Amino acid sequence: MLVAFSVAPAGGESDSVSAAVAAAVRVVRESGLPCETNSMFTNIEGEWDEVMAVVKQAVDVVAASAPRVSLVLKADIRPGHTGQLTAKVERVEQHLAEWSGH
Repeated sequence: MLVAFSVAPAGGESDSVSAAVAAAVRVVRESGLPCETNSMFTNIEGEWDEVMAVVKQAVDVVAASAPRVSLVLKADIRPGHTGQLTAKVERVEQHLAEWSGH
């Protein structure tokens, strides 16, 4: 299972969310599950229960510092497939390389 999620504080005194987001990303990275972070989402791969537990922990960390939390989550549920965090991108890059050769 691949999950792309974004968690951020809502409300409170500051417009800056980077410290709270960093705390959430730290939870994900310390989970030991394959993951990556970009400017919009953190992607994580694993089994349903372990991925959702990490997402909940990330939300809880943000909730500890904010009166309200925003969570956006998208999941690709494909039993029997692992390594898709990188494999999906590699397949797209392969197509792009084939097209640039024409």
